[in-house]
Amino acid sequence: MRAVGLTTHIQSNLFKSALLLAGYPFLLFFMLWLFLFFWGYFSVPVRGDSAIYEVANAAFYSSLDYLVYIFAFCAIWFTIAYFFHSKMIRAAAGSIPITRKQYPKIYNMLENLCISRGLPMPKFEIIDSPALNAFASGLNEKNYTITLTRGIVETLPDDELEAVIAHELTHIINRDVKLLVVSIIFVGMISFFAQMLFRILVYGGGTSHRYYRGGNKNNRGGGAIFIIALIVLAIGYIFAILIRFALSRKREFLADAGAVELTKNPEAMMRALMRISGQDKIEDMPDEIQQMCIENSHNFMGLFATHPSIEDRIKTISKMTNSPVPRLSVNLKRAPRSPWDISRK
Repeated sequence: MRAVGLTTHIQSNLFKSALLLAGYPFLLFFMLWLFLFFWGYFSVPVRGDSAIYEVANAAFYSSLDYLVYIFAFCAIWFTIAYFFHSKMIRAAAGSIPITRKQYPKIYNMLENLCISRGLPMPKFEIIDSPALNAFASGLNEKNYTITLTRGIVETLPDDELEAVIAHELTHIINRDVKLLVVSIIFVGMISFFAQMLFRILVYGGGTSHRYYRGGNKNNRGGGAIFIIALIVLAIGYIFAILIRFALSRKREFLADAGAVELTKNPEAMMRALMRISGQDKIEDMPDEIQQMCIENSHNFMGLFATHPSIEDRIKTISKMTNSPVPRLSVNLKRAPRSPWDISRK
């Protein structure tokens, strides 16, 4: 039953990735049309139903003039992202590549996990942060990468660290990483395009239609510039939120289950999540990268959460494996914080 669900999840990830890629040009065309519509609308001195229709029609045909450029822009962006996404993610996360010689322990853990499934070895990178977190990235076998924080490597016992590595390896197996990388490219393009439109509006440029050339400069300036820029940027932000909703939070439950299957140690996965809870925030990491991590506690009052709660994940592992929720041994200066009060159970 789980195998069928996993196959459906992988196929869903591939479909969503293809859908996002195919939808880029159409989204940009819509944003450009909306941009020109409002620009034209604010430039028309007398407004009415017929004027609104005429402006909308003019904006549509003016947008068509840029359709070739939109597709060319998308093709260039996709090419850059395909070949340089690893460097872009590395720069955003502040991670550095490491070798087996530098960290033999984690390489040996990963190698054993990969051999058990007949998988090629991903690369490792480290973020110099005391936070406890990790994520996987990459679009194909050549650039699959597992990134760990220094804090998680130094803090977690070996069996828990192996469970975290297995969790990230499962994201690679399930093709979660491909969808997440594509979504980051998507959001980045929206942001870039919105800024480009703003610069066009501020510094000039025109189209073939009378609403978008010449005319009263004051009508196009001042408040209109500000309002149009806000509208375009707001649309970009809304789509970024919608993309996050499209990324099923089920992926974390499946990755936890995959880690348990690989390590045969559900207790280690639960203990790892308990230690990570409340210690996951990496300073200055962009939200788009944070959503790729094993835990992302950053959300707005519980809304727009990219991950299920640690409590739910631990309960699910416990129920799935019929294993009791473990207690963390107090081997630090203070007792580690649990995601909920186990003593009340």
